[in-house]
Amino acid sequence: MNGAWWQRAAQNVNVQVQQQSLARQSQLTKPLGSLGALEELAVTLASLQSRSRPVIDYLCIDIFAGDHGVVEEGVSAFPQAVTGQMLHNFAGGGAAIAVLSCALGAQLQVYDLGLAQPITSTPGVTQRHIAPGTANFTRQPAMTTLQCRQALTAGRDALVEAAAEGCDLYIAGEMGIGNTTSACALGSALLGVAPQQLVGAGTGLDAAGVAHKLKVIECGLQLHAPQLADPFDALASLGGLEIAALVGAYIAASQYGVPVLVDGYICSVAALCAVRLNPSCRPWLLFAHRSAEPGHDVVLAALDARPLLDLGMRLGEASGAAVAVPLLRLACSLHNEMATFAEAAVCAGIGE
Repeated sequence: MNGAWWQRAAQNVNVQVQQQSLARQSQLTKPLGSLGALEELAVTLASLQSRSRPVIDYLCIDIFAGDHGVVEEGVSAFPQAVTGQMLHNFAGGGAAIAVLSCALGAQLQVYDLGLAQPITSTPGVTQRHIAPGTANFTRQPAMTTLQCRQALTAGRDALVEAAAEGCDLYIAGEMGIGNTTSACALGSALLGVAPQQLVGAGTGLDAAGVAHKLKVIECGLQLHAPQLADPFDALASLGGLEIAALVGAYIAASQYGVPVLVDGYICSVAALCAVRLNPSCRPWLLFAHRSAEPGHDVVLAALDARPLLDLGMRLGEASGAAVAVPLLRLACSLHNEMATFAEAAVCAGIGE
């Protein structure tokens, strides 16, 4: 895939603004480092936004949806019809991410990339149909090369739209029954670790269900072993339409200079794939929370990522990232609005 758009370099972090922000932190009326990770967050956002005073006024949340052929192997506690039903719920305002988006004043967009059971035209859901879900990866590649490229590009296009509207922070989420199976298989392939280290209950499987899910993943890994050394081929072989869209959105965000807040396990696997396809995108990725899915720790460690929250969440649909947004906004407010020692006529060195 030499010359593909997703291989173009990310924008550079603004080192000058980073140094200015560090200098400001050293002058605020507090002991240096006393606000812990909040200080680091503000400086990071400033350097990514190229603003000495970072803000998260315009927050964009995109949800990508697609079904998974591997569901026919019995790896999910829910039928595929739930994917389409949840898209209606997102658009209707009843889903967790819809409630959180409203509370945050965020722009929520939902993208249908391909369902096994198509839904009728729904206000609030953008149709970007690529295929009726992926193929069963225990029998053939989940996506053709063309479908994988189309899904990557769908993610890029969504990001470009958000960037054009002045997005200060970008969040992407996913919906697709069976996608923890796909994420586990892809993560295992990218990391070269046994799937036992990553597999979890997903939507609520019992112990027997998890054991069966593991066997299905092992079958897919064995079938596609010759293709798994290349991250694009691994994504096409084992991934999902919505996972590929996440990958495309993350890489495009780094190219267009938009900071990203990554959600949980599935999104982190997509982030890992994005970094493997384009290592220059890594500085643009912030990580919102530690999922209850057991494989998330392994993926986070591979990305050298320190998540902001650990609340035992495992819902997906960008909900964990949305919950972390107020923390980032508070970090910005502290950085921007606290007085300096000079402004407050306070002796420097307070608390030392």
